[in-house]
Amino acid sequence: MNEKVQEKLKILADAAKYDVSCASSGNNRSNVNGGIGNAVACGICHSFTDDGRCISLLKILMTNHCIYDCAYCINRKSNDRPRATFTVQEIVDLTIGFYRRNYIEGLFLSSGVIKNPDYTMERLMLVTKKLRKEKRYNGYIHLKAIPGASPELIRAAGLYADRLSVNIEIPTEQQLKHLAPEKDYKGVIQPMNQIAEGIQVYKEERKKFRRTPVFTPAGQSTQLIVGASPESDRQILLLSSNFYHEQQLKRVYFSGYLPVNDYDKRLPALKAPPLVRENRLYQSDWLMRFYHYRADEILTPEQPFLDLDIDPKLAYAIRNLHLFPVDINKADYEMILRVPGIGVQSAKMIVDARRFRKLNTYHLKKIGVVLKRAQYFITANELPSALRHWEPERLRSHIIYESHTKNRKPGDTQLSLFAFTPPHQTPALQVHYKN
Repeated sequence: MNEKVQEKLKILADAAKYDVSCASSGNNRSNVNGGIGNAVACGICHSFTDDGRCISLLKILMTNHCIYDCAYCINRKSNDRPRATFTVQEIVDLTIGFYRRNYIEGLFLSSGVIKNPDYTMERLMLVTKKLRKEKRYNGYIHLKAIPGASPELIRAAGLYADRLSVNIEIPTEQQLKHLAPEKDYKGVIQPMNQIAEGIQVYKEERKKFRRTPVFTPAGQSTQLIVGASPESDRQILLLSSNFYHEQQLKRVYFSGYLPVNDYDKRLPALKAPPLVRENRLYQSDWLMRFYHYRADEILTPEQPFLDLDIDPKLAYAIRNLHLFPVDINKADYEMILRVPGIGVQSAKMIVDARRFRKLNTYHLKKIGVVLKRAQYFITANELPSALRHWEPERLRSHIIYESHTKNRKPGDTQLSLFAFTPPHQTPALQVHYKN
């Protein structure tokens, strides 16, 4: 690798770290004779960056030049920072070179917008086309679709990439126009709809004609920036839920806003990214995708923000104590799934095991139920209900206290049972936005 390309790689790999929508492949693409690499649906080998993010791909930008001046972006055109641009051939050579050395098993390629969306999208598409056609590369490729690019270019990219993603970034149109005046919601949603429609059309075609090419076999994803604008967690979850149902997205990623442009008065006065809030949103997303929760069940208009002290599943149970306790030996699968301390696999095992005998606490422990959490919300053979002794807020404080006591190290200050603030007063939520 020559020094010029090495310097570009240093700049553009660093610039790409702010995009968190990096995941294992989710797609089977077998190698063929004379080809290079393959993609496996169960995931590709992971490594960790210095900031703790899990990656498994060559993750770079094609360029960090950009015609837009988005307030929240480190690569906005008004920022004075080192700029670089890869040629199509340089990215192809880097990908194949790193793969041959066993450094990577796939490519995650994004870009700033240079000249116009079509010009940028065409070059991104050409990278994937060269890798597939000329290099016969069969590994995983995740490509960013540029909002505003022509449908023909996005369609062509979808025939070569395993996954496409369009980053919506800001959850509401009003705030997007405020922080990124050159962008609009229509330009973001339109390619999302096109990709979703293309996936469905090609699936139907493959049922009739076996040789129909595969279009974006690993689906599409998006990313939302959390904390750069004043939307509530409820607004974010409702938007995510809509993406899953309407656009059939595989994943919605959440990225805590990094205060990289603190000179811009439109941005919140944050000293650090809201990582706990980001984590709670991922937990809520997991509940929607695997536990059959609806967004309006996790958060209500009266409580629009997630509790930062307890996970959203526990918060839901405490807020709806009238639904508990659940009789493990009689309740249906859906209700067992809502008990804190019981996961998807444990719930399935409970339903299967109780066909042969009544279950007690010994059996639940063997199955893997976290009884310290679940005991307040279930009854079993010899386990009576513990809920009659608790009011919601007192139960919340008790569980937090027990959790902190368990994790307390020798020499730590003893915590008071009532040393925790209610969720609507959690200090991390008191974010002040500059005028």
